[in-house]
Amino acid sequence: MIFSNWRKRGPVLALALLVVTGCRAEGEQGADVAKGPIVVLAAGSLARPMRAALDSFSARSGVGYTLESAGSLELARRFTELGKSADVLALADEDVFPKLLMPRYVTWYARFARNRLVLAHRDAATGIARVNDGAWRQVLTEPGVEVGRADPDLDPAGYRTLLLFQLAEGHFAQPGLARALEASAPKRHVRPKSAELVALVQAGELDYAWMYESSARGARLPFVTLPSEIDLGDEARAAQYELARVRVLGAQMGDTIEMLGAPIRYGLSIPVGAQHPSAAQAFLSFLYSADGQRVLRQEFLDATGAPRFVGTGVPPELRALADTVAVSPGAPGAAAH
Repeated sequence: MIFSNWRKRGPVLALALLVVTGCRAEGEQGADVAKGPIVVLAAGSLARPMRAALDSFSARSGVGYTLESAGSLELARRFTELGKSADVLALADEDVFPKLLMPRYVTWYARFARNRLVLAHRDAATGIARVNDGAWRQVLTEPGVEVGRADPDLDPAGYRTLLLFQLAEGHFAQPGLARALEASAPKRHVRPKSAELVALVQAGELDYAWMYESSARGARLPFVTLPSEIDLGDEARAAQYELARVRVLGAQMGDTIEMLGAPIRYGLSIPVGAQHPSAAQAFLSFLYSADGQRVLRQEFLDATGAPRFVGTGVPPELRALADTVAVSPGAPGAAAH
C-alpha cells in the first residue's frame, strides 16, 4: 500500500532542526526542506503507526511524505535487487540491516520499538473456549481449524512464527510440535505480510492467525497471549530465544541466511543515497521526541525511548539522542549460502 500526504502547514519542528543543522535555503538542501516529500518504506506491521507519526510530523513541519509498506525482507530486496532507495527505511527486525543491507545500502540503524507475537482470532473461532483454557496447541492442529501465518521469506513475522513453534516444542517438551504447528497453517493461508492476515480473520476466513500484538490491538482483534518463554517479547530471555533458528531467502536469488531467535526489535535508518536526508533526520528526531513516542504508543507500538544506534556515520544531530552507539562489523552478520 502507498499513502501520500502533501500538506504544507507552518514549519515548526522539522524546519527549525534543519536550520540549526545548517541547511541552505536554496539549492539541494532547500528543496529537501521545502518540497519533499520524504519517501518512507516501512514494514507492514508498521504501516498504521508510521502513518500516524508521519501525519503528526507533516502537520508540524509542512514536509510531505509518501509511505510504502511491505514485508521487511521484501523491502530489503527492493534495495539489493531492484536498486530502490528511500529517505527512511523502517523494518520489523533490526537484524535485517546487518544481514542484508550493511554497509552498502545503510551504514547504521537505530532501534525504536519492541513487540511480541500473539495468536489473534475471530470472535467465534473454532475451539476458542478450549484455546482460552490453554489448549491452543491441541486446537490448532485439529482438522477443520483454519490458521494463517506470514511468509517467512518475505516478512519477519513469518520466520518469527516458525521460531516460536520451535521454542514451544522445547518449552512444552512435546516432540514434533513445531512441525505440527507449521502444518496447521498451510500454504493457502500464508500471506506476504502479517498485516494481510487481519482482514482474513475479520472476514471469518481464518479462525486464528499468528501476528504481532500491536497489529491485533490496532485492528481490535481478540488474541491469546503466550508464555514469555516463546513469544519473543522478553528481553531477559534473549539467550533462550537464540536456541531457535530458521533459514530464509537472502539478498539475492538462491542465497539463504540464518535468522536466530531474538527479542522482537524494530529498527530504522536513513539509507545511503537518500534524496531528502535532512528532512529524514527531522522526522527521526520527531519520532524519538515525547510527542513522537506518544503517537507510536497510541498506535499500540511499544516505543523504546532513546535510540540505540549500531554502525557508523550516524548524523551528529541524531547521535545526540542516543542511548548507545555501537560500531557494527563491516560485513553482514551472517554469510550467505
